[in-house]
Amino acid sequence: MVKHVILWTLKDELSEEEKSKVKKEIKEGLEGLKGVIPEIVDIRVITEGLSTSNADLMLDSTFQTAEDLAVYAAHPAHLEVANGKVRPFTRLRSCLDFNDNE
Repeated sequence: MVKHVILWTLKDELSEEEKSKVKKEIKEGLEGLKGVIPEIVDIRVITEGLSTSNADLMLDSTFQTAEDLAVYAAHPAHLEVANGKVRPFTRLRSCLDFNDNE
């Protein structure tokens, strides 16, 4: 299996209310891709970290292969969510893709 994990930090100028709304929309948008993009094995977005966190939300997704991850990354439904709900509101993105063979 291939894991695709992203941490995002939202833009500083967003109010707490706006951040809550954005996190909810990102979660709904990305998790809603399961069933739309067949290559997704599992996908979830964590929006409520502990106070010790230095990121606002996390994507944790699983694919069978790196090729399936590439299909997901280029899929129009994913790009619509990324360009409409994620990128306009985030200031920092960190990504780790890895083989999870355990």
